[in-house]
Amino acid sequence: MSAPTPSPTPGDSDNRRAAQDREGRDKDRKVLGRLSLPERTFVADALRTETVGGVLLLVAAVAALIWANTPVRESYESVRDFHLGPAALGLNLSVEHWAAEGLLAVFFFVAGIELKRELVAGDLRDPRAAALPVVAALCGMVMPALVYTLVGVTGGGSLAGWAVPTATDIAFALAVLAVLGTSLPSALRAFLLTLAVVDDLFAILIIAVFFTDDLDFAALGGAVVGLAVFWLLLRKGVRGWYVYVPLALVVWGLMYNSGIHATVAGVAMGLMLRCTPRVDEGEEHSPGEQVEHLVRPLSSGLAVPLFALFSAGVGVSGGALGEVFTQPETLGVVLGLVVGKAVGIFGGTWLTARFTSASLSDDLAWPDVFAVASLAGIGFTVSLLIGELAFADDPALSDGVKAAVLTGSLIATVLSGVLLKLRNARYRKLWEAEERDEDLSGVPDVYEQDDPAYHLRMAEIYERKAAEHRRLAEVTGGAGVGHDGPA
Repeated sequence: MSAPTPSPTPGDSDNRRAAQDREGRDKDRKVLGRLSLPERTFVADALRTETVGGVLLLVAAVAALIWANTPVRESYESVRDFHLGPAALGLNLSVEHWAAEGLLAVFFFVAGIELKRELVAGDLRDPRAAALPVVAALCGMVMPALVYTLVGVTGGGSLAGWAVPTATDIAFALAVLAVLGTSLPSALRAFLLTLAVVDDLFAILIIAVFFTDDLDFAALGGAVVGLAVFWLLLRKGVRGWYVYVPLALVVWGLMYNSGIHATVAGVAMGLMLRCTPRVDEGEEHSPGEQVEHLVRPLSSGLAVPLFALFSAGVGVSGGALGEVFTQPETLGVVLGLVVGKAVGIFGGTWLTARFTSASLSDDLAWPDVFAVASLAGIGFTVSLLIGELAFADDPALSDGVKAAVLTGSLIATVLSGVLLKLRNARYRKLWEAEERDEDLSGVPDVYEQDDPAYHLRMAEIYERKAAEHRRLAEVTGGAGVGHDGPA
């Protein structure tokens, strides 16, 4: 006699429904679908700061070009090449060098925090969600490097600059969006931001691995010890900027003297910060989020624009611009940014959707992905930095590569601007739908569709509107009868 089958409990039914829901979502995952509300809020705050910083970056770049191409260009070179700092500590550097090694360490510190947050609290914590931006970013770095290498081999040029067109400048890209006024949906903006974060990580790895010549192991050991102390203090919950700022400066100085690019110290310390709040201890924001909130304006509003001011000042005469398209090194940079970036990111996104269970969001089309991929061809800050490192022994070629970065970024700006403008009416409708808040709850309606309280609030609103329409109909009808009736 067989044992009786136990009757299902309500808990079992709930578990089965939850499992079926997860299975259904896995089978119908959407590429670049609507963000969760917390992620949307974080992205909006981050992009707002980056956009302001991008406008300042654009202003600084234009100022550098004007300063370096007018009769006062000698003053630009004098300021840029002026040395200061303690020579006894090996830190008597030029202003340009301080901007590249020192100020950009702040930029990479923020990038490290962003990456840590994405890995532990953002979309990258889910391997399936992380696959798309990671694969797209990798393809968006490999393809420009291949394009540059192909042009270099074909034209007999130097292959030292293969990494120059691999980086995306998120601040500059967002500044372009702000100028164009494109109502880009939050999912596409988040995709661009995540791409840039992953891009920054691989860029710093490229700098650390491929642009380190001679190592001072004593200084490197000191930097590692300093990073270990930094990590231990964080683990112990020690607070106070007066503890961490001096320690960070010591670590930075040791890293610089070790021969490894000093910006590596910035990203390492950023990755060490805790980016998940301890709710049981009453934390609303993690230490990483608090530090990022304080340091991001310094990075976007001061560090990166100053770096641009002292790095973007190159000659842009007709002859110099003509050489950009005739030298294999500079042509490789331009084609890498304009063609390699767009093809790489678009191809990586399409392959991810093609060979997984994901499909493109119903609100978007593949031309939208290509437009964002073209926008990622704006490579400025890190591209300029890698160009300086790659051709440090050839100032003339270094300036040519800088001009190529500016030219390629300009072409990518125009191309992406045209593509985005063609879809701007559609983007505006999507943006308005994301922002609509008819019940005035402070939360967009699209995020409240499963909340019964939302539907009750909307029912009350419709009832009031219906009552007002009935009242107006009665008043209008009564007036009409009185007017048309017999005297």
